[in-house]
Amino acid sequence: MTDARTRLRLAGSRALGAFGYELRRSDALAHADLSDTHRQLYEQVSAYTQTSLERVAALADGVEYVVRRDIPGDFVECGVWRGGSSMAIALTLLRLGVSDRKLWLYDTFGTMPPAGEHDRDYAGRPMGAGALDPINNSANIAGLTLSEVRSAVASTGYPPSQVTFVEGLVEETIPRSAPERIALLRLDTDWYESTRHELVELYPRLEHGGVLIIDDYGHFVGARKAVDEYFAGDPVLLSRIDYTGRIAVKV
Repeated sequence: MTDARTRLRLAGSRALGAFGYELRRSDALAHADLSDTHRQLYEQVSAYTQTSLERVAALADGVEYVVRRDIPGDFVECGVWRGGSSMAIALTLLRLGVSDRKLWLYDTFGTMPPAGEHDRDYAGRPMGAGALDPINNSANIAGLTLSEVRSAVASTGYPPSQVTFVEGLVEETIPRSAPERIALLRLDTDWYESTRHELVELYPRLEHGGVLIIDDYGHFVGARKAVDEYFAGDPVLLSRIDYTGRIAVKV
C-alpha cells in the first residue's frame, strides 16, 4: 500500500512538474511550530501587509530578541506599504511591556518609484513601466497614503509620540532624517538603488547584536544584488525565513 501511494505521489509530482507546478505538504504542517501568539499577531496585521505568516513571526522574534538582549537603539522600517510590519513591531513591543522605543517609518506613502536597470523579479522579468505589481501602481493606492498608514499604526495603541513618519524617496530623506542608533532594521523597498542606499547609510548605525531583515531578497533580483554587493567583503549569515525573506544578527 505504501509503495503504491509513493508511486502515485511521484507520478502526480511529475505530471504537475510538466506544467510548471510543484507538489508540497500542506501549510498546516509548514506552520506547525508557530505559536498562538504568532498566529494572533498575523491575524491582527494581515490586512495591512503582503508579507507571509513566517515573515511576521520572524519579525516578532527579532523584536523580542532585541528587547530581551537589551540592544539599544530605534526600530527602522524602509518600505512600509500599509503599515502591517510596523504594526507588528509596535504590537510586539506592547506585549513585552515596552512603549518607549522609537519607530521610524520611511516610504513614499503612495506609488512605487520607477524600477532601475537591475530590477527584475525572481523569474528574470523586468520591473519597468507597466510591470509593477498592480497593487502598487497609481491606480490603486488605497490604504497607502500617509494619513491612512498613520491611522493604522495608531490603532495598535503604541504612543504616537514615539513614531516618526518620513515621507519621500529614501535616497533623499536618508541620512538627513535618521536615528543615530538602530536596534532593528527592516528593508522592504524592493529595488537595487534604494536597498543599496539604505545599507550604506543605515547598516553602520545598526548596533552590534541588532537585527537586520531583508524582506525581498529572494523575490527581487535588484534587492538581492544590493545586499550581496554590500556584504561581499564582510559576509553575514542571512538566515532564510521563507522563499524571499532573510534575517541576520549583526556581530
